[in-house]
Amino acid sequence: MPIGVERLKKRADFLRVASVRRKWAAPGMVLQAARGTATGETDVSRVGFTVTKKVGNAVVRNRIKRRLRAAADQVIPEHAARGWDFVLIGRQSSLNRDFDDLTADLRLALDKVGAAASAERGTR
Repeated sequence: MPIGVERLKKRADFLRVASVRRKWAAPGMVLQAARGTATGETDVSRVGFTVTKKVGNAVVRNRIKRRLRAAADQVIPEHAARGWDFVLIGRQSSLNRDFDDLTADLRLALDKVGAAASAERGTR
């Protein structure tokens, strides 16, 4: 069953997810994850996106964020456990990485941080 996905927009939410220190670096992105949302909703996962200025100019950064949003929209509803907050950090390789590889990176990262839907089903 697909889950609801919302966007993280406030800096405090990004900092909270980073402070948990649960992350996985894949070739196409870095995924940070934190259990539970600030609002306490357990059926909604939230996703935020960021790319540093080291990666490139605004055009390049925005293109990477668009690719990460597309990958997250495809993977998170089906493969992520409910009630998690995620931050996807774009890398230079995110720009030219094959989209199938990018989505595979995200699925692997969800497994590695323990936020995959299969891990949720196994506990019930």
